[in-house]
Amino acid sequence: MNKKLIPIFVAIVLIIVVVAATFGADIIERFTYSDEVYDMKVYFENKSDEDVAIIWQDEFMQDRAYLIDGTYYVDLDFVHTYFNDRFYYDPVDSLLIYTLPTNMLMNKVGTNEIIDNDTPGTMEYVPSRLEGDKLLVALDYAKKFSNFSYEKFENPNRIQIYTKWEERQVGTIKKDTQVRHRGGIKEEILKELKAGDKVIVIDQMEEWSKVKTDDAIIGFVENKRIGSIVPETPLPVEDYKEPEYSNLCRDYKINMGWHAVAGVAGNDTLDQYVANTKGLNVISPTWFNLNDSEGNYDNFSTKAYVDRAHALGLEVWPTFNNVEHGSDVSMKKVLESTSKRLDLIDRLVSDMLMVGIDGINVDIEMLPTEAGRDFSEFIRELSIACRKNNLVLSIDNYVPLGNTDYYDRKTQGEVADYVVIMGYDEHYAGSKEAGSVASIGYVTAGIENTLEEVPPYKVINGIPFYTRIWDTVGVEMTSQAVDMQTAKDFLKRHNIEATWDDTTCQHYGEINEGGTLRQVWLEDADSIRAKLSVMSAHGLGGVAEWKLGLETPDVWDVILEYLNGTI
Repeated sequence: MNKKLIPIFVAIVLIIVVVAATFGADIIERFTYSDEVYDMKVYFENKSDEDVAIIWQDEFMQDRAYLIDGTYYVDLDFVHTYFNDRFYYDPVDSLLIYTLPTNMLMNKVGTNEIIDNDTPGTMEYVPSRLEGDKLLVALDYAKKFSNFSYEKFENPNRIQIYTKWEERQVGTIKKDTQVRHRGGIKEEILKELKAGDKVIVIDQMEEWSKVKTDDAIIGFVENKRIGSIVPETPLPVEDYKEPEYSNLCRDYKINMGWHAVAGVAGNDTLDQYVANTKGLNVISPTWFNLNDSEGNYDNFSTKAYVDRAHALGLEVWPTFNNVEHGSDVSMKKVLESTSKRLDLIDRLVSDMLMVGIDGINVDIEMLPTEAGRDFSEFIRELSIACRKNNLVLSIDNYVPLGNTDYYDRKTQGEVADYVVIMGYDEHYAGSKEAGSVASIGYVTAGIENTLEEVPPYKVINGIPFYTRIWDTVGVEMTSQAVDMQTAKDFLKRHNIEATWDDTTCQHYGEINEGGTLRQVWLEDADSIRAKLSVMSAHGLGGVAEWKLGLETPDVWDVILEYLNGTI
């Protein structure tokens, strides 16, 4: 070789070696697995020794648990969402309450004391405690009333919770490997896995799978490291049995008429108002009217009325309502204190038993949203007292088409004997447009929506014995509620010919008098028949009428047909 070319050749060789070494190192680096380990306290976001991560099913939750004095806690909202929404917190009397069909369990927050129907006892741990403004509930206490499992892990603190036991895919690791934070060999290691270890395969991708280990670490494993994947269905936890609520539902259709009584003297009108009725078997006088926020109420009940009603073959279920003194009563203040609720229930039941009443009709209207849980707890507690004293419990509800879910018809359907739909006031004095008091579509939707949460034999649909006459002048609109006969007389007096409207299933009439548009959607025997037909088709527990004295006599013949099953 030419001596002059030797340096050039050496230089070329050196360049090739350097390039090869550089690219080789890069290739080695690119395909070498990272051995960097993820800080698991950071991964589980543990901020202190008391802070516990929650893995629910196969999901890492934003909610946190707490480890206090060796007991695991979650906040009450978590309990309501994932375990059981029957737990009730009373911040006024500082109690956590769980209500059963015949008894109440009350825990004084921050103590291990449990009171069961006035009988004190203690737990080995504190069932509830406050952490700032959060009420915490011990998982072991919640587990007494819910079917779920939980497993605890340390270093760092975390718990695995299962409330569902559906089929899952379980893979077997066929070669030692690692669970990594994300899919990729350069991602940090969460855990070392050995051949034969089992993982739950949450999601399979092209090269990596999202998995969960037996100690609740969720990360990624290469598909090539996972052997056979087989379906597996875990055994469900079924230790807790839902309580059974006895009821006093009758074996016949209820026909309840509301009797508006404004004072004790009004009781003398009983015979007058029931004289023309047919098939009536329950009378509901408006006797108990809340009159302040302390739970005091007017009481117009008399034994003479009850005795006379019984002689006429009528059960007596008087209304307990907040309507008469509505502006003077804060339902939140009445219901948020356990001591106040129980005192109210004791007085009501005592007054009912004193005069021989058969049941009660609860009519709480315009309930504020924030009092929804308080109302549900009141109903649970009242149901215990009614059950013990053989008193029928019925509860009035708006037609469930607006934002009234917080009335909690599901709970009502469980603990009460009857859930009553006030199937009217579709259009009312404050409505923005004129319209029917109770069109057939409105009534049907109310019934069907209620039946999604309440069994049909417990549902009573209330029908209106009144009609509204609407007057519209330009953009100004007024209306007046009148009895059936007055509405018919109005049509006759103004020469209005009402014709049947298939959309509302009512007779409709209108006239324009001197710039005033006058409209009537008539409630009469025909419109009532249409409503009863829907009720019959859905197998409801009965009918109620608001209110006695507003009807025409022919309506009772139609109602009697419904009761006899011929509608």
